Amino acid sequence: QGAIDDWSKAIEINPKNANAFSNRGAAKEELGDYQGAIADYTMAIVINPQNAYAFLNRAAAKQQLKNYQGAIADYTKVLEINPQYAEVYNERGVVKNELKDFQGAIDDFTKAIEFNPQDAFIYFDNRAGVKVETGDYRGVIFDTTKTIEINPNYATAYTRRGIAKHHIGDKRGACADYTKAVSLGDQSSAQYLKSKEGAWCRNLR
Repeated sequence: QGAIDDWSKAIEINPKNANAFSNRGAAKEELGDYQGAIADYTMAIVINPQNAYAFLNRAAAKQQLKNYQGAIADYTKVLEINPQYAEVYNERGVVKNELKDFQGAIDDFTKAIEFNPQDAFIYFDNRAGVKVETGDYRGVIFDTTKTIEINPNYATAYTRRGIAKHHIGDKRGACADYTKAVSLGDQSSAQYLKSKEGAWCRNLR
């Protein structure tokens, strides 16, 4: 609140100070005042239409309010200003996934991976997650394998890959992945292998 008061004073002194509006918007966002934040980011954009920071933050605030189409429009504007902003592709993909635009989400995650090929999170949590939604289990196996190449101790990646292998009929591969996940401390695989449903894997080992 103190920051908001100071930025408000700065705006009184110079109503054309785009950074002051952006920073006041960020402070309002910290307090959960997303509508107020959006209003300030919008003023920053009116003053400076090339203010990628304001578009980026406005997109995030809209995302919090579940205004997903508005968020996509703002993320897209950021990329028009700076096409090399890799993280924005990832964030836009997250929003597209919320709208069940699965192919659009995959395309954005793929672009993010081009910029950050060693980011296991994008492979596993994002692109593989969408492929699970679409039933592309071979795609899930590809992405979780890439995750494991980057981080061999990513326990839940073995679980997800095991599930995908099970879906395509590779029971031995699935069982090996579940077992590896358990050895790395993944509780979901541990519970599954102890359950009646996981008996087939216990019988294979």
